Amino acid sequence: MADPALSIPAPVADEMRRELPSVAERTVAAIVVEVPSYADAFSGEMGRNIENAVQLALGGFLELASEGGDGDASTPIQPALDGAYALGRGEARSGRSMDALLGAYRVGARVSWRHMADSGVRAGLSAEQLAHFAELVFAYIDQLSAASVAGHSDELATTGRVRERYRERLANVLLGRGSRREKEAAAERADWPLPRTLTAVIVPEARVRTALAALDARTLRSTEEVPGPPGAGELVVLLVPDAEGRSRPALMRSLREAEAVVGPPRPWDDVDASYARALRSRQLGLAPDDGGPVDTEERLTELVLRADEPALADLRARALAPLADLSESAREKLTETLRSWLLHQGRRDAVAAELFVHPQTVRYRMTQLRELYGARLEEPATVLALVLALGVLPEGTVS
Repeated sequence: MADPALSIPAPVADEMRRELPSVAERTVAAIVVEVPSYADAFSGEMGRNIENAVQLALGGFLELASEGGDGDASTPIQPALDGAYALGRGEARSGRSMDALLGAYRVGARVSWRHMADSGVRAGLSAEQLAHFAELVFAYIDQLSAASVAGHSDELATTGRVRERYRERLANVLLGRGSRREKEAAAERADWPLPRTLTAVIVPEARVRTALAALDARTLRSTEEVPGPPGAGELVVLLVPDAEGRSRPALMRSLREAEAVVGPPRPWDDVDASYARALRSRQLGLAPDDGGPVDTEERLTELVLRADEPALADLRARALAPLADLSESAREKLTETLRSWLLHQGRRDAVAAELFVHPQTVRYRMTQLRELYGARLEEPATVLALVLALGVLPEGTVS
């Protein structure tokens, strides 16, 4: 408890209280000049509200410092403390940092102290009372500042959690079958600017944080369950904005350590098609050659040929039926030669170089194949069937 002799006498406090509207007005005017970011915010009706808030804070201080108050600046009256807390939350909602508000508190403390001290001197305060008064003013401002900082932090935390939930819901909506209007509404609620394209990326749950740290800050994370093979662990789908064209190589580099499967870029409202491609690639167990992410844009042939693997097996059996009665060794050599012949469009020397045999050997084997297939070997439908049948090796890797 402070020494009562140092408290502001009640008549002096009453005199100072009558000047609070004028002091509040001058305080706000000084803040507008010295803290430029408040020039617009404090104009008009907002300025009057701030003046009222300043009067509330100063009135609370006079209650604290006058006779009958507890004289302890560590416990300012609750309405002023609540007002400071609300002011901090409002600053966060307005998108401003605490720098401007703390600057306003410093300016306000200086200006209000000068004017209130003048009032106190005119009312007969002693030097000791003025010194104690100054100490209380700045301790009180520290408490109000701390309350505003707490409000600002709480608002940012709350806003961040709300925004995160909205964006998770947005990701789920984008992967669903809703209308374009529904998707636009979800994006607006999430305060998420619409990109040109979105690319679906599937990553293991354990790699999500690593991936997000390397990706565009606008990247969305879906909470929908991603089906995967047994024992593969939890999977998560991320939606990366504007990662097409020249930006795609950078995307792939960013995901090098994330064990990711990357779908194709698609218009933002058609990203479910990108997700379907990435999911199909994951289910097929496609793996990159270099240990990096799986780029589905580079695996289109394999994806097409493995879209219906039983059908491909039937096609292969039918297309290669003329070779079925040969010995395993002869069938293997002729199949290898036929595949190379098709890929090199009949260029005998190129086939010989690939197979490490003499061109005459190629001629001999092709004569055998023509005897087995007859005229069908020149028919476009048969050639197409053979290209598809021989485009993927039995082990399922692109040849």
